Amino acid sequence: MNWLELFLLAVGLSMDAFAVAICLGLTMAKVSMKKAVIVGVYFGVFQAGMPVIGYIAAMQFADQITHFAHWVVFALLSFLGAKMIWDSFKKEKCNDKECSVKPCKGSKCPSRKHEATLNFSKMIPLALATSVDAMAVGVSFAFLDVNIVPAVSLIGIITLAISMAGVKIGNLFGIRFKSKAELAGGVILILMGVWVLIEHFLGL
Repeated sequence: MNWLELFLLAVGLSMDAFAVAICLGLTMAKVSMKKAVIVGVYFGVFQAGMPVIGYIAAMQFADQITHFAHWVVFALLSFLGAKMIWDSFKKEKCNDKECSVKPCKGSKCPSRKHEATLNFSKMIPLALATSVDAMAVGVSFAFLDVNIVPAVSLIGIITLAISMAGVKIGNLFGIRFKSKAELAGGVILILMGVWVLIEHFLGL
């Protein structure tokens, strides 16, 4: 997997974090660089860490399924992509879990007087929820024999940057880009899965 492919994969993976960052930005009366960095670091660290867990677990049996590893990677990326696309068609809103505040009222979610806190107990569940899918990508890295350290570093950095942007976008424009981000991320992941098959069959 070359750097361009890793970059596109990282962008696709980061779209879940981007969508939640939009919700968090919506709650903030004023976005500061400090708040954006806090959100970005939480999401970036978890998004980089989860593939490592998947990679380590998959390395235990990667050799046994080398001959059809490309199908496993295709299935994993396609499933994750389809899930993101499905989520993008749900009613566009920020739910209570994403916003970390109550009550949450769709496009008015939430009243800025209920600004979400960015403390450890609030951010860890959000960071975990947005990064669990990345564990499956770590599994695919093991099958594709990807150099894990630069790969997850790139994923973490891109997620950090995109999450920071999401906080600002949510604060300025609300949730109008949330479903579009999830849709785009899903399409990217599916296309990456298809490309893995193409590379295999063409011997690229």
